[in-house]
Amino acid sequence: MTARARGLNKKAFEQLSEFRFQMRRFERFSEKAVQAEGVTPLQYLLMLHIKGYPGRDWATVGEVAERLQAQHHGVVALVTRCEALGLVRRTVSETDRRQVEIRLEPPGEQLLSRLAELHRAELKSLAGSFTIPHIDLDPS
Repeated sequence: MTARARGLNKKAFEQLSEFRFQMRRFERFSEKAVQAEGVTPLQYLLMLHIKGYPGRDWATVGEVAERLQAQHHGVVALVTRCEALGLVRRTVSETDRRQVEIRLEPPGEQLLSRLAELHRAELKSLAGSFTIPHIDLDPS
């Protein structure tokens, strides 16, 4: 089946391509910024998702795994590496002893704040060029 038969026209492909280009450009910026601070992109994302978890300042491994779209055991290993660097700590929940809460340590908070500010500035610089494409089916 051709693209035309499915309803996508040339402009739609151009919009998708531009969106993916801008998204990758931002990801590449992020990779370089976090590596310059001595952490990996996944370590940064772990800290971001802990701090940014809705309604509280901690998250469980399962919650972070969902946000990272990663396997539970892989996130456990990531948390272990970040814990060894002094960026996060695990604590047993006071309300549910079966649950482990992952929290940022002060060095992780400081690092995350620096990186978040860099990312915010980069996103501001992309204003107008980083937009979600409006792709409609071609009426013809």
